[in-house]
Amino acid sequence: MWLRAAFYFHRANKIMDQVGRKKWAIAEGYIPGQSNGPAPAMTSHEAMCFLNAGERDAHIRVTIFFEDHDPIGPYEFTVKARRTHHVRFNNLNDPQEVPRDTAYSSLIESDEPVVVQHTRLDSRQAENALLSTIAYPVD
Repeated sequence: MWLRAAFYFHRANKIMDQVGRKKWAIAEGYIPGQSNGPAPAMTSHEAMCFLNAGERDAHIRVTIFFEDHDPIGPYEFTVKARRTHHVRFNNLNDPQEVPRDTAYSSLIESDEPVVVQHTRLDSRQAENALLSTIAYPVD
């Protein structure tokens, strides 16, 4: 009995270790420049939500692309092993702030497999809109 349990535990950990991809794209990005409601909870924003189910920390690089000028980035941070991490595009400021009221796309690269979800809260009016979708896995 314990041998079978050990097998399933090992298999579950192996599956978790393989969850995700190393390259993702979010083709649609836009941070509204205005908000309605108390900050920071109701500040209009875009976010990347990461799941790292693996056994090693994931080192993330994000590059932002625009219609009319060169990309900015990379923005770099770490998602700890077997953890989740949420990053607002609004808070990306090194090497420069992501502009508001400007269409953009993003390329996300990781040295370990992760899952990326994209979320936008648009609170420009009292009737808020929330959008969420899984990013596109490139590799």
